Amino acid sequence: MQRVMIIGCAGVGKSTLARQLAERLQLPLHHLDRLFWRPGWVPTPKAAWIQIQEGLVAGERWLIDGNYDSTLDLRLARADTVIFLDLPRWRSLWGVTKRFFQYRGRSRPDLDPGCPEQVDWEFYKWIWRFKHADRPRMVAKLKALPPEVKVIWLHSRRDV
Repeated sequence: MQRVMIIGCAGVGKSTLARQLAERLQLPLHHLDRLFWRPGWVPTPKAAWIQIQEGLVAGERWLIDGNYDSTLDLRLARADTVIFLDLPRWRSLWGVTKRFFQYRGRSRPDLDPGCPEQVDWEFYKWIWRFKHADRPRMVAKLKALPPEVKVIWLHSRRDV
């Protein structure tokens, strides 16, 4: 494993697993949330966002955590391993809520320091819909990958 992606719904532990795995495998770690969100929760413009990710995946060794469906294909084209944290919806809701209280008023380690933790009903609705809206597209893309790309599906905390 030299080019690893970790994807899954919010709150399932992508960033935590990414930190542990990057340390164990000695891979450069890139949190997409940290790269996308600028101070004050300002998103990176699309052209710059694509350019940032092209630069990341051009490297021979990396671990990237995060979804960002608009650029998922760019990362999938270069990954040799994809870890899909396909945990139950309740796990995502619990993880996001726990994270909010843990980091309320300050930024978590995988975000820009100018982005204090926040949660709103739109975010909870996105999590609720993930299984039927975003997950099917991800699954289809993973199933279409060439056989040499290792896809690891984790369905529970025990699997992780």
